[in-house]
Parts: sequence; C-alpha cells; structure tokens
Amino acid sequence: MAGRIETIRLRRDFLAANKARRVVMPGFILLLRPRGDDSPAMRAGYTVTKKIGGAVVRNRMKRRFRELARAMLPEHGEPGADHILIGRDGGVERDFATLTGELRTALAKARRR
Repeated sequence: MAGRIETIRLRRDFLAANKARRVVMPGFILLLRPRGDDSPAMRAGYTVTKKIGGAVVRNRMKRRFRELARAMLPEHGEPGADHILIGRDGGVERDFATLTGELRTALAKARRR
C-alpha cells in the first residue's frame, strides 16, 4: 500500500482489537484485527501504560512504535486490518533493529493464524 498508515484514536477500536489475534514478543504485544470492511487501508494504534515508565519513557516508546509501523506495515502488514502495538517493560531499551525483526516475526505469526 502506498501512502499513509491511518492512526487509531478511538477507544472502541482499541477495545475491539483486544479480542483479535495476539502475538507476544519481548518488546511489545501485537494485536492484529481484520476490520471486515471493504477498505484496504491499514490502521495502527500504539499504547504504553504507566507501568512502563513516566511520560518521557512512554512517549519515546510510542515514537519508536510509530517509526516501526511506518517502516514495516506497508510491506509486511495486513491490508484492511488494525495493528495495535502494546509496549512491554524493557521494550524501550531494546535495539531498534531487534524491534524491527520482532515486528516482522510477529506480523508473520499473526497472518498464519
């Protein structure tokens, strides 16, 4: 897909994705939910709780997630689906190349299910 990845902002979309396919990786949890509408657009959402750290840490992790999605989803994401990245403890310290590999693996696993 050429173009931007839409950002999920509504709570109901996050709650709907919570019942979706889930892949747990060391740095994050990926939720992948096919929307079932006719739109091929990919959407991405990011969430990092206060358990992970203060605002600076959470915002840094979300910036890293946005960059991961921008780099990986057009090629490896599922069209017409919502992709949610949930930060895990220790994920912010992980090397970006490691996170990239983990996201590639998680997307492949989620698509197989």
